[in-house]
Amino acid sequence: MNYENTYQPIENRLDFSDIQEKMNDIKTELKKVIVGQDDVIDQLILALLSDGHSLIEGLPGVAKTMMAKLLAKTINANFSRIQFTPDLMPSDVIGTSILDARINEFEFKQGPIFANIILIDEINRSPAKTQAALFECMSEKQVTVDGTTYPLQPPFLVFATQNPIEQEGTYRLPEAQLDRFMFKIIVKYPSLENEIILLNEQQNRKETDKESLVEKVVNGKEIVAYQQRIKSIFVHESLLNYIATVVHQTRIDSALYMGASPRASIAILDATKSNAAINGRDFVIPEDIKQVAYAILGHRVVMIPEKEMEGFTTHHIIQQIIDRVEIPR
Repeated sequence: MNYENTYQPIENRLDFSDIQEKMNDIKTELKKVIVGQDDVIDQLILALLSDGHSLIEGLPGVAKTMMAKLLAKTINANFSRIQFTPDLMPSDVIGTSILDARINEFEFKQGPIFANIILIDEINRSPAKTQAALFECMSEKQVTVDGTTYPLQPPFLVFATQNPIEQEGTYRLPEAQLDRFMFKIIVKYPSLENEIILLNEQQNRKETDKESLVEKVVNGKEIVAYQQRIKSIFVHESLLNYIATVVHQTRIDSALYMGASPRASIAILDATKSNAAINGRDFVIPEDIKQVAYAILGHRVVMIPEKEMEGFTTHHIIQQIIDRVEIPR
């Protein structure tokens, strides 16, 4: 079915060709180094445009950290990397007040969270106390220390990595924190063909630094402006009902112990607008919703133990929900 004819707005069309071009430029820069992870690159760019924090999950050696670093390198903005470890304290992340002996007053020293693009490597290596320091930062984009609130300058995006199988020396992320991540991006092993291409490129580059191949294509102010512009993208009322119905189904599905929150509905709405802009449209179609739903809902729902024992995944359950919810015509 031609959804574009069904859901396009009646009013004058908005031009998002400049956003589409810039996002394609970022994709081109990332593909200079990253091979065979097109879906992951698309989701990273979607997160950037949607102003959404992202949890990047994958086995060791699949370039999770590299992808986040390279994405930050395409943006002319402040970048900070925080390696989470078991002994990391909240003050090591957000900063602390230090006594200035010259004036006999406490002065706040900002932590590494005060940047535009934050890469948190191995987020599940630190205990709950340190992870909780991120709650206010990620949700309200501010930090409160000793009763004083310090705003974080936009754009402010957190990309966090974690290993899904290693349990020793790790701490499970609480559901409240998972809900603050707009996307959970799964990085899989490359195909055999792509791994061969990767090895050939590695051999041909020899001593060339891979990161030096990636150039900046957009600045922080432009990203913020893009994020504001896409809010005006048209979403038909029937599609708003469709989003709400899909999310509601996660709360009443017998296979799920916990469904998605209203924050998930808002995240889907925002992400579909970004997906439309990336494709040069000023209106949302049902395929936009389907494209973003899995990465937004997967980490927000919890299956009952019986379904886990049967080998089901949250992806399977969400697929079943989307299949049975009628697409608006």
